[in-house]
Amino acid sequence: MSDSKLGGQFTFPGTSLTVQRIGYGAMQLAGPGVWGPPKDPDGAVAVLREAVAAGVNHIDTSDFYGPHVTNQIIRQALHPYPAGLVIVTKLGASRPPDKSWLLAISPEDLTAGVHNNLRNLGLDALDIVNYRVMGAGHGLEEGSIAEQVTVLADLRRKGLIRHIGLSNVTAAQVAEAQAITDIVCVQNNYNVVYRQDDSLIDDLARQGIAYVPFFPLGGFTPLQSSTLSDAAGRLGATPMQVALAWLLHRSPNILLIPGTSSVAHLRENMAAGQLTLSPQTLAELDGIAALVDVKH
Repeated sequence: MSDSKLGGQFTFPGTSLTVQRIGYGAMQLAGPGVWGPPKDPDGAVAVLREAVAAGVNHIDTSDFYGPHVTNQIIRQALHPYPAGLVIVTKLGASRPPDKSWLLAISPEDLTAGVHNNLRNLGLDALDIVNYRVMGAGHGLEEGSIAEQVTVLADLRRKGLIRHIGLSNVTAAQVAEAQAITDIVCVQNNYNVVYRQDDSLIDDLARQGIAYVPFFPLGGFTPLQSSTLSDAAGRLGATPMQVALAWLLHRSPNILLIPGTSSVAHLRENMAAGQLTLSPQTLAELDGIAALVDVKH
């Protein structure tokens, strides 16, 4: 698959990191509940190698997936890493033995998290680290993130981090972080149905900052829409491919990181970059959010 078929390219602002707009999210490589090893370790390795062979050069991960498991699989599958591969990780949580999700936001926690990522990925420095605000569930939660961003900025000055991003943040938190250090990407919950970040996406686009939707296909409650299904039928595609294609059309700063543990599903996701949506289809899809009662 040629690079142009992966949605075109994007260069993170102020960096030399250029990626295809369709990347890969590695969370599903861990076992059920993002805990422990996968049922098919060889299959997990095969998915990663297939993605890179197809031109994907943006992988999203975290050392709290598993924990440690996902990063170790990435290292097993791809190390030594091919030139140009950008690995983005995130901090802000930990996974104790009871499989819960705990905050890990003290300076000590964040520093330890960086070192865990470095060790398990087999790297000397991390390309991009997102500070992930752990709100209620996957919802946003206002509050200062200055202390945590300052810690990451210090780790950047020490050479352990090259660039800094944010995840699950409000516009006010983005502005607060930008007063401390350069921000190259924001990763929030967004898709054709869940449109809370429309104004933020446009603001980041004006600044050339990447916006990376997590749950681009609805996450734990997959998107369902007759409009989406009808458009897919006309295009000879799946509804999920159309949902991904809509995101690529939505704004040039949007990067996709759909996750899967299946090579066949991976190929299906990547093929979304080849879909062209007409102005009429885009208008129909834009109207979905108004028809759906999204729980905030």
